[in-house]
Formats: sequence, structure tokens, C-alpha cells
Amino acid sequence: MAESALDGHVDRLVHRIAERVEQTGHSVAVAESLTGGQLAAALASAPGSSDWFRGGVVAYHPEVKYSLLGAPRGPVVTGPTAIAMAESTARLLGADVVVAVTGVGGPDPDEGKPAGTVVLAVTSSDTPTSVTQREFSGDPVEVMQQTIEVALQVMLARLEVRGEPGAS
Repeated sequence: MAESALDGHVDRLVHRIAERVEQTGHSVAVAESLTGGQLAAALASAPGSSDWFRGGVVAYHPEVKYSLLGAPRGPVVTGPTAIAMAESTARLLGADVVVAVTGVGGPDPDEGKPAGTVVLAVTSSDTPTSVTQREFSGDPVEVMQQTIEVALQVMLARLEVRGEPGAS
């Protein structure tokens, strides 16, 4: 029951993102690790997404984060990694707004961080990249679901402060 309630909330967030980008003409993309492509799948499921969803990069293995997305070598559940993921994906896919997620899904700790540690970055051409770290509870699937929900909230918040494309 809780899973379907979460799915409904995710659907509402995706619908609100779709409305916003259709109003403004912006495009969005994602870079994801922990969520393994599910964040991109949520956005791609929206009607009309082919007009505004540029795509996603699933960089699950650390070496992909380093080599493709320019993350600094070392631990990957960090702000600098999330920033590199977001900014590189914006450049690679030509998106106006990009959210990136990296984290420890669990059930065990990794990189000295407890399961449920998630780092998100959001970038856009007109606003500096921002980073937030969250601590989620639950099993790996629950951590993933919470991450998707928060990533969509962060994307929507960034879209809501952006004006029309080309506006200063």
C-alpha cells in the first residue's frame, strides 16, 4: 500500500514537472547512480516527455563517474561527485536543468557512510549548482524510492524559480 502511495506522489511530481517545462520550454535530464535508471524512467513516463526530457546517464560504477562524468577520483558519495555528475550531464545532453543522485542504498554502509546516505545536486545554466545530503531509512528499495521522490522535488523547485528560456 505504501509503495502505491509513493508511486502516486511520484506521478504527481512528474506531472507538475511536465506542466512547468511545457510552460517554459525548458529541458531536463538526470544523472543517477543509486537509482539505477528509475529516475529517468519516471520522467520518461510522462505524456509529451519526448519534447522536454533530454535523457539520463546511469553511472552506477565509480569508474563511469570518473571517466565519463569527470567526478574526482576517490569516494563517490560526495558533493563534488554529485556536482560533476550534474554539470557534465547538462553539458553532454544539452539540458537546461539536471538533477544528479549518488548514494549508499544499503543494506550495508559504504565509503564509511551509513546506508541511506544520499547526495543530490541540481544545476541549471542560470543558477549555481547546489548540493544537498539526505539520510533516508529503510531497505534498499525504500531508500531508492525516497531518493527518486526528493530528486523530483529538487528538480521541480529549480524549475519553479527559472524564468522563460533566454530570460535574465
